[in-house]
Amino acid sequence: MKVGVIGSGVVGQTLGKKLVELGHDVVLGTRDPRKLDEKKNMAGTLNEWLASVDPKAKVVTFKEAAAHGGLLINATHGQASVEALHLAGVGQVGPKVLIDTANELDFSRGMPQALASQTRSVAGNIQAAFPNLKVVKSLNTVAAPIMVNPQMLKGGDHSIFMAGNDPAAKAEVAELLKSFGWTDILDLGDISAAHGPEMLMAMWVCLYLSLKNGMVNIKVQR
Repeated sequence: MKVGVIGSGVVGQTLGKKLVELGHDVVLGTRDPRKLDEKKNMAGTLNEWLASVDPKAKVVTFKEAAAHGGLLINATHGQASVEALHLAGVGQVGPKVLIDTANELDFSRGMPQALASQTRSVAGNIQAAFPNLKVVKSLNTVAAPIMVNPQMLKGGDHSIFMAGNDPAAKAEVAELLKSFGWTDILDLGDISAAHGPEMLMAMWVCLYLSLKNGMVNIKVQR
């Protein structure tokens, strides 16, 4: 499958590398692909990423990533996601599935503050701005290493969420999550439910501060 990852920080690099390992045709979109030697958000340089993946993987512009991918992944900062996706031209790429992994976080007071609320979510904003896309919210509730390797925590016995308007798109995303190793995938409903997992980031920050460990997740017992 052709996958265009929009965003080249730790989430984009981690997801991109895993997708390459799984045999997908991956391009990693960044604002300026000429800056391959700059350290990225909580990640290495893009040259280091390229050296760690199959030579067929490429670093390209946001717009090239959006055009390449049959499946798109938003791995940008939540406060800049809509702007970044406008730069990528996703409004002109047709009815593609887009997995939104972003959280809207305010870092102005040190530790991040989650900005999601009952009426505010990144995924909802993306779906409203780009009605052509089939937006599915997922993977935003865990640290990047756990996204692609849930077994690293309690043998994978914990939960991941998704929300979106299109049942076929969610089925496609669920298959991708299963290929990462996820077994407990909870469908929360349409895109209006995306505020739930985004609001969960406030709890994630509290857990991080208490445990001094970001490799945590929750299990929904039912």
